Amino acid sequence: MAEPTTPVMTVLTNLFADLHIHIGRTQTNKPVKISAAQNLTFRNILQEASDRKGLQCIGIIDAQSPPVLEEIQEGIGSGIFREHSDGGIIYGQTTCLLGAELELRGDHGLFHVLVYVPKLDQMKELSLWLSGYMKNVQLSTQRLYVHPSVLLEKIKELDGFLIPAHIFTPFKSVYGSASYSLESLFPLSDIAGVELGLSADTNVADQISELQSLTFVSNSDAHSLPKIAREYNEFHVAEASFLEMKRALFRIDQRKVMTNYGLSPKLGKYYQTICDQCQQAIPMDKGKWICPSCRHVQTVLGVADRIAQLADQSVQHPDHRPLYIHQIPLEFLPGVGKKTIDRLLSVFGTEMNILHRAKLNDLQSVVGDRIAHYIDLSRKGMVDLVEGGGGTYGKLKQSVFR
Repeated sequence: MAEPTTPVMTVLTNLFADLHIHIGRTQTNKPVKISAAQNLTFRNILQEASDRKGLQCIGIIDAQSPPVLEEIQEGIGSGIFREHSDGGIIYGQTTCLLGAELELRGDHGLFHVLVYVPKLDQMKELSLWLSGYMKNVQLSTQRLYVHPSVLLEKIKELDGFLIPAHIFTPFKSVYGSASYSLESLFPLSDIAGVELGLSADTNVADQISELQSLTFVSNSDAHSLPKIAREYNEFHVAEASFLEMKRALFRIDQRKVMTNYGLSPKLGKYYQTICDQCQQAIPMDKGKWICPSCRHVQTVLGVADRIAQLADQSVQHPDHRPLYIHQIPLEFLPGVGKKTIDRLLSVFGTEMNILHRAKLNDLQSVVGDRIAHYIDLSRKGMVDLVEGGGGTYGKLKQSVFR
């Protein structure tokens, strides 16, 4: 009689991931994201994420661009990259999920979504399919002329997943410009989660009841190398692979998002409502926005006020909702420039080590008491802020650092 076998227990671990990073140009200088930095190439992103940021997983959401696909294929052929058997492209200590950001039409406006597929061949197939429904598949965030449900079915066919992007921002988002309801655009059970965006956090989003079942992610939407991981997530998974990240987003087999790390919404550039003529903040008065300075009525509606319009419950966090930690990126801090960050990296290795593992006294020995104190305050979210809006980021109040 054969001996009974003991089930192998899968050991889960925590890793850091930023799933929304743009490509500015290819290695051969072909444009991909016009508004992104030219040195934001596929290889440079992976080097930055692996060597300086300390991220175990990233999502590059311009991988549908044919010249980018050629670069990835060449990198695999030369041994710079390799494909993970469960999906993703590996470089150093980092796995890259291949994704695309696309623009769709909703109930009454346009919105952006992020889609991801496991393997390079599947991204090639997606790129070819997209080229039949958009004007220029080489460029980032192009309008896709299909119904949202058609895109979702294609992504499911390719074993991928879909996440609506920066869902509250006033331009090109589900709630900011496209609809009053996410469920009117997609079956909620078929989407992997929603991206909160820089002007929102868990307390903001959990005032909308239809979002209760969904996983929240906080990503950088980086348009330059330094902006990578200004917001990111801590995942609880077996390893950094496409399959494991998908399981975590759908909360399968104990995989999950453990923590969201992001800016305070007040630092986001669309937090408060702003007059688009004189750029002054506008408080709502009897359901209307009229600028008290110039009496102009055209505004850039802030996320805080949009949530006030949409909220159908008080803040209620479901049991699966991860902790959201307000964390200030190093580059926001006074006195912390490139040279200081390089000095910190030379000692602690990566930004994730600086933000999560370095002890205060060790920071003090490298950058002195004042800057170490700033870093300690920032990673605890213990700072006062001047609110952003109308496309301008908020600021840290200087009085906090005196």
